[in-house]
Amino acid sequence: MVHTFLNNTPSVFTPSHKQQLLQLAGDSIRKGLCGETLAVRASDYPEPLRLLRATFVTLHVDAMLRGCIGTLEARRTLVEDVASNAYGAAFRDTRFLTLTWPEYERLDIHISVLSLPEPMQFSSEADLLAQLRPRVDGLVIEESFYRGTFLPSVWEQLPDPREFLRQLKRKAGLPADYWSNSLRVQRYTTESIP
Repeated sequence: MVHTFLNNTPSVFTPSHKQQLLQLAGDSIRKGLCGETLAVRASDYPEPLRLLRATFVTLHVDAMLRGCIGTLEARRTLVEDVASNAYGAAFRDTRFLTLTWPEYERLDIHISVLSLPEPMQFSSEADLLAQLRPRVDGLVIEESFYRGTFLPSVWEQLPDPREFLRQLKRKAGLPADYWSNSLRVQRYTTESIP
């Protein structure tokens, strides 16, 4: 499913662009399996793929999560971010052992391209919950040095806004019932590939 970004601009990615990004992610992982790092030159790609964008790359093997790594701030070109995060999801996600060749043969790659995060204004937890858009919003919460994010796809497992927020607080290292007037929340949307 393709989401428009918060400013309602349509996707700038054609089916060819999306295929190039998926191919790039696969190439980066293949290089990693050979003990190498893929060299990416943004100038070799069309303009939309050279934009500064933040991404997450999620890997599944036999429909089971096998790795997920991403960035929240756009600090490099889209192609560089995808290549780096694909490599990271396969070899640097500390929840899993590094990916193997047999797993690569059964690998499903998913790329989420993030919109720019938008700070949310709210007066209470109830106010924040009322503003959430299930299946649309990804959230970043921050409190002191605690920080966590859930992509919009997490709504599939946690469709209730209250539980979504509780689990995100836990992911950030906070108690599920934590609340503070200094809690910062940003939301973003993603364009999903494929």
